[in-house]
Formats: sequence, C-alpha cells, structure tokens
Amino acid sequence: MKFVTYQKGKEQKVGIFYNDFIFDLQNSAKKLKLILPSTMKEFLEGGKSYMRLAQKVFKEIKSDKIKPTIKRNRVKLHSPVPNPTSMRDGYAFRQHVETARRNRGVPMIPEFDQYPVFYFTNHNAVFGEGIIEVEDDHLQQLDFELECAIVIGKKGKNIPAEKAEQYIAGYMIMNDWSARVLQMEEMKLNLGPAKGKDFATSLGPWLVTVDELEQYKISTPFGNKYDLRMVARHNGKQISDGNLKDMNWTFAELIERASYGVTLFPGDVIGSGTVGTGCYLELNGTWILKAKARGENFTSIWLNDGDEMELEITGLGVLKNKIRKSKNNYSILKKKKSL
Repeated sequence: MKFVTYQKGKEQKVGIFYNDFIFDLQNSAKKLKLILPSTMKEFLEGGKSYMRLAQKVFKEIKSDKIKPTIKRNRVKLHSPVPNPTSMRDGYAFRQHVETARRNRGVPMIPEFDQYPVFYFTNHNAVFGEGIIEVEDDHLQQLDFELECAIVIGKKGKNIPAEKAEQYIAGYMIMNDWSARVLQMEEMKLNLGPAKGKDFATSLGPWLVTVDELEQYKISTPFGNKYDLRMVARHNGKQISDGNLKDMNWTFAELIERASYGVTLFPGDVIGSGTVGTGCYLELNGTWILKAKARGENFTSIWLNDGDEMELEITGLGVLKNKIRKSKNNYSILKKKKSL
C-alpha cells in the first residue's frame, strides 16, 4: 500500500493512494464497518492491528468495491508523516562519505566501517511536495540531499538488527535540504549541523509498505537491502544517479544503533543519509578536481530562488519541490559577535 497525508479543508487526513486516486482511509473503512483513524499519527500508533484493517480496505479498493472520489492532482499532499515523533538521519553510504572527504583533501575516516552513526534533525520542519520557503542565508550554497527514509511502526528499545525489519512501517523519499555556508561555519565547533540543516526536510510523496518492495529485496545477514534506483533532477536535468542497495549500513543496523538504551516510537523517521552523487557538495568537489586536471576552471553549482528539484526512487515515486525565497531580509551570517 501507499499511504498519503492530504489536505481536506482545515484537516490533514490519511489516505491510500491507488491508480492516481486517493481513498480516504477512515471513510473507506466505514463502508466496510471497520474503524480506522483519520490521521497518520493515530494510524501508526495502532500498529499491526490497524495495518491489517487497512489491508482489508485496500483489498476492496483493488477489487473496485470502493469507488474513488479524490483525484490526486486535486489535493495538496503533505509529508506522509506530517509530524514525526523524532527524526534521525544516518550516514550509511560509503561512496558519499569517501568522495566528499577526498574532495576536501582528507582521508577516509576508519570509524565509518565500525558503527553506523546519525544526527537528530528538526522534526517540526517537515514538508511534503511543493514550495520550500527559505531565508537569505539558506541560499548561500543551498543544497539538496537525495535519501531514502523509513518510518518506525512499532514501539521498541534495544532492538537487535535481526529483528529490526518488523519495526519498519514503510519507506519514502527524503530530501535533507542543506545550507552549506551555515553548515560549514558551525561545524568548525565540532558539535554537528544545526542551522545549516534544521530549516527543512521534505518527505514523500507517499509512504510505501514493505510488502510492495518485495521484488526488489536483497536479503543479507545484517538486514534487508533493496535494489532501488535513486535519481535527482535539478530544473529537469538529471544530476544524480545511485541505488539504495549500495547502503553500507542497512536500516536494520541503523535501528539497532538508534534504539540502544532508547525507545523508538511509531512515527519516528530514520533517513539513510545521502546516496553517492546525491548532493552538490559531493558533485561540485568532483567536478572541480576534474576541471583542475584539465587545466580548466569550474564554477560550483547550488540551488537558487525559483529552482525545482525532483527526487525519484524506484517504487517510491517522485518527490518534487520548488525553492522560494522568503520576504524576510534578516541574516545571521552578517550578525557576528566580535571580541
């Protein structure tokens, strides 16, 4: 199944996406004399029992016993999980980490291969498709990051990797928007990204349940991987091409690490980290090195006001966003304390 959160009047409601239509989950369930909630938060908190009921609803949808009423292009889609209980972002692709470090002239860090890491990002700055409004400082080397994310569907603590798959409610596309000037400035203090990352994360367009990805599954002793092509387009031009199967740390291993001594809750989101070639920070560095080898100059590419980004992952759809500059002219980059 593919779950969406869509706008209906003043409400954000959960629905099932099928054949370019959205079927309101709660109303569709009522037609079968079943009780399901109206929001994604409540649905995820219901765990397997609600998921089983949703599967009954979906079976009737596919058999055409529940008629479609909501055309997909007639409603606004939010993030499938509009209010995550928390949001972690991993660092699972070795190619991205190794290339980005090489481009900066620093060696690969050996700890990458010893344990999976993640950082917390702002779960209150989550968006779906559509406009992403940014401030002036965010447009100082504004970047995208092509990622995949999972949503936790069951409460758990100290979850071993071999049991972690049963805690995944589904998969979706993630764009971890990044303001590189802010990020690089603050990371000199060795505390991790903050203002360079906390302004926006896009998720969507829908949450795809694990069973829909069975044909792409690659079983490993450390958890499942999936052969899903990952592509990014900037203003219609393809600039990135990777694959989810290239994760060096599986989502199961990320769950094991994240849940150590800590309870994960339904609605928690965990990102994969950037796929190889999946951001301009990595791409610009590679293009600059190649240009230097040819004795040429290269001007780095970043995102600007009015630009559009499309992220596509096999089986997970296409997540489209457009950058729009805020009317606020306030800058924190220019407001520095001098001693």
